[in-house]
Amino acid sequence: MTVMNENIFEVSGVWVSYGQIEVLRDINLYLKRGEIVALLGPNGAGKSTLMYSITGLVVPNKGRMTFEGRDIQGLSVEQIVKLGITLIPEGSLLFPSLKVKDNLYLGSYCLTGKERKKVLKECYDTVFQLFPILRDRSKQLAGTLSGGEQRMVALARGLMRKPRLLLLDEPSFGLAPLVVRELMETLTTLRAEHGLSLFLSEQNAMAALRIADRGYVMESGKIALEGTSGELCATDSIRSVYLGIVG
Repeated sequence: MTVMNENIFEVSGVWVSYGQIEVLRDINLYLKRGEIVALLGPNGAGKSTLMYSITGLVVPNKGRMTFEGRDIQGLSVEQIVKLGITLIPEGSLLFPSLKVKDNLYLGSYCLTGKERKKVLKECYDTVFQLFPILRDRSKQLAGTLSGGEQRMVALARGLMRKPRLLLLDEPSFGLAPLVVRELMETLTTLRAEHGLSLFLSEQNAMAALRIADRGYVMESGKIALEGTSGELCATDSIRSVYLGIVG
């Protein structure tokens, strides 16, 4: 088990506006190294915008974000990926007309130099061990896979750069309950066996809190609640609104 004794990532006082509309308002949160942290909230709460801000796809109006002690505010998407942060966006967003292995290869585009072949082999070995079915489907067109298999490819592609912080935006969206359970088990394996820190945005609070150490709840662009998974599960508003438990 990875020792969680230092912050790998911090967000301090981040605000994001689209024109006159404030989408994120004074966001403050952190992840310790080796943690799984859930970001909960309804559609429109600002979860995806926060994920995009972390990866440089959206530029905050103010605030500060640091990764492993380094300020990443203002860095390009490519620079942030090279530092060790990878985003798995909502949906699969694969190249459907390309083979599975080609989709995976594109996840390594930042790799350069003499170590490229060695790192690529290690990454392929890792993802095929995590998802054995993808080895069998490696020459199949990505667009012909099932929804669950496409999500596997999307996650595997994100691992091809050997990230240290993995961001997942609605990873369970549109998946059957059994597939969601298998996906969440894979995420716990990534933490336990590969030392990854994971930050996952989810509307499926039950699935997320089962594997998360802590969580934040967003409402209308702000952090409304935070706590351990146990504390959030015991909160009346979480139990009724997100878990469907009354009383």
